[in-house]
Amino acid sequence: MTDGAETEHETASAKGHDERIITETGVDARVAGIIEPVLDSIGFRLVRVRLSGLNGLTLQIMTERNDGTMTVEDCELVSRTLSPVLDVEDPIDRHYHLEVSSPGIDRPLVRKSDFVTWIGHIVKIDTSALFEGRKKFRGRIANVSADAVTVESDQASYGDKPVVEVPFEIISDARLILTDDLIRDALRRDKDLREGRIPEDAAGSADEAEASTAKPEQTKQD
Repeated sequence: MTDGAETEHETASAKGHDERIITETGVDARVAGIIEPVLDSIGFRLVRVRLSGLNGLTLQIMTERNDGTMTVEDCELVSRTLSPVLDVEDPIDRHYHLEVSSPGIDRPLVRKSDFVTWIGHIVKIDTSALFEGRKKFRGRIANVSADAVTVESDQASYGDKPVVEVPFEIISDARLILTDDLIRDALRRDKDLREGRIPEDAAGSADEAEASTAKPEQTKQD
């Protein structure tokens, strides 16, 4: 890695650590606007809000601590904290289940710092507009600048460029692809975070396997 690349990565991390570049719309956005400051006040950051028809109607809130860790107990704490806030604000006018979870190992990437943290791993990206003749990209994260992520394709397709620099401003969704390398590195990073070998201000995100499937639920009554 060159010195210039290191500088770009540091810049992207510093600018993108707290601000999400991929956000919600509609009801999901209203919920996010309500809960994000509450999460921030108790030391967590929002990853994603999604209202789905799963099990009737489910409000899924993905979150993590500012250092990137998340335990089952953390999920329960967040659920207990957010439930009364959502009851008061009442952004959803129907009966629903509240589900709080960690992002998981094959996590969504929603901040520039997420892309920096997982350089070298495979990501799937959807864009909101055609770029280089397509809207879907998959490959290894090769570089991150202040404005774009460089993706090296791991599945060559005829006519597609093998290396593409995708601007952050048109990314509508991004998620890591589960691989053996990702599982190994995510669990190792989580262990290092918990044992203090990675400073909190330099941490991205990695979740232990147990927390990645933890989904404490509460139910809103009609």
